[in-house]
Amino acid sequence: MSTELANAHAAQDAKTLVNDFSIEIGTVNGSGSQTANSVLMRTIFLMGVPVSGKNLFPSNIAGLPTWFQIRANTKGYVARKHRVDLMICMNPETAKEDVLKLSDGAIVIYDEPLKLNTLRDDLIYYPVPFQKLVTASCPEPKLHKLVKNMIYVGVAGQMLGLDMIETKKAITKQLKGKQKAIEINQAAVDAGFAWAAENMPAQSRIKVVADDKTKGNIIIDGNAACALGAMFAGVQVVGWYPITPSSSLVESLIDYADEYRRDEDGKSTVAIVQMEDELASAGMVFGAGWAGARSMTSTSGPGISLMSEFIGLGYFSEIPGVFFNVARTGPSTGLPTRTMQGDIDICAKCSHGDTLHINLYPGNMTECFEFAYESFNLAERFQTPIFVVTDLDLGMQNWMSKPFTYPEGNFDRGKVLGEKELADMKDWGRYKDVDGDGIPYRTLPATPGGKGAYFTRGSGHNAMAQYSEKPEDYVALVDRLRAKYETAKSYVPKPILDDTGSKRGILAFGSSDPAVMEARDVLVDSFQKKTDYLRLRALPFTAEVDAFIKNSDVVYVVEQNRDGQMKALLREFYPQASMKFKSVLHYNGMALDAQTIVDQINAFEK
Repeated sequence: MSTELANAHAAQDAKTLVNDFSIEIGTVNGSGSQTANSVLMRTIFLMGVPVSGKNLFPSNIAGLPTWFQIRANTKGYVARKHRVDLMICMNPETAKEDVLKLSDGAIVIYDEPLKLNTLRDDLIYYPVPFQKLVTASCPEPKLHKLVKNMIYVGVAGQMLGLDMIETKKAITKQLKGKQKAIEINQAAVDAGFAWAAENMPAQSRIKVVADDKTKGNIIIDGNAACALGAMFAGVQVVGWYPITPSSSLVESLIDYADEYRRDEDGKSTVAIVQMEDELASAGMVFGAGWAGARSMTSTSGPGISLMSEFIGLGYFSEIPGVFFNVARTGPSTGLPTRTMQGDIDICAKCSHGDTLHINLYPGNMTECFEFAYESFNLAERFQTPIFVVTDLDLGMQNWMSKPFTYPEGNFDRGKVLGEKELADMKDWGRYKDVDGDGIPYRTLPATPGGKGAYFTRGSGHNAMAQYSEKPEDYVALVDRLRAKYETAKSYVPKPILDDTGSKRGILAFGSSDPAVMEARDVLVDSFQKKTDYLRLRALPFTAEVDAFIKNSDVVYVVEQNRDGQMKALLREFYPQASMKFKSVLHYNGMALDAQTIVDQINAFEK
């Protein structure tokens, strides 16, 4: 051991990283590593250090490689870190590659039989006899595979200086009161900790020191936050078909609804139906929306593609419905378990012909909750499909957040005519623009008085909902739909602007925000480059976006796709400023990191 450490003495002398490091754990899918990784991450969180956790898992079967990344940072930087400071190698198939990709000076904890210390001499190695330790600590051989990973929680905990009292709390929360499982996993952690204390030389490269920066916070993923928002918004009908990475949104909603959405007789107040495919799911959303129910589905890019025919119908016939798109890489099947902002264009204009959809882009857990809630109000106010666009990174990964605020006020049902209005109505047209805002009045089937139901169609129609092929009727219809889109500018969430007085602008959205925030600090601290930053939160573009573009000499559009889809939309709506827009792109399926942004902006300014 001492010889191996001597080979890396220069790295060992490097500055100690206190509450500022990245851990990557390479394991095998289905081996119980998710429990161990979550416990390790939560222990750091419970010690008051801001963290995030990212699970990189295979898209098909158990037994394939999986990685988990933990970012800890006292300043609150929670984007993926470009450099790995501690690598834990538990998978023989990937261990060599995992070690070779590390920067010099990194620490490697590895399963002793792998003999990774021969690969490089600029790393700090800690071989651990995992099988020996799990055999001694767990009396049930059939559980060794699942418990073995908890050994590295104890080993890493001793190395980093983690508080084992907090680790015990994390185990208890993760296993939710399953006492036998808690005891077995705790014994494995204790075994790893004790072995490391006795056999591993102390290191000063990475340390965790108790802090108070997570007080009052929670750890949650975006899919669960969206599910909570939908539940509080009074969703009544959910038609869905499972697809990674969106399935857990509806699965979370099922769990929440089972506990919180039952009437006094114990009957559920929301219908959640798994349909035969995505197209049927979209049909159910609009059927329920036409009938007056608050309805939604959750899917990913391939599902949106399949739903596009119904989405066009909902847009043209003006029926409310909410579509959660948790984006992944594409096209086609793509990489189902990797992240990308690749559905910007399709969600903005889904369906053939001239369509413009309202899109919401939450950038954190609070906004996942709040925008999910608000999407139902917008759907009914504007009588149209609403897209809540996240991605795998935001939707499935672990994020620190303040607890959500209970929504206030009543639901916005929009322009709905009741029994009295219908009885008094002399000249009602379903698609008349009475108020000049592009939004007509609607009725609901089963409204007392017998005048609530109406016939709607996806073919050409006039203001009275009558079939029409007259050119003037069609032009009036699509122009009114465009006017309705313009009206939405006053209702959608405004962008967040940090104005430093610089003429160098950055525009980003969604899960890119943590990396942008960190990159801006790096640009100032290391390169003396100030930036203004506008975080876009919705389509249509609002007056705040207009002003930001006007006041900037250059606008770096940060997005996670190959073709610069958001930049293309900006150029379409702001052709006079098209030369200002520069693409900062990231599209390899990994979460965006700050260094990528810094490098590309600096490359533009050489």
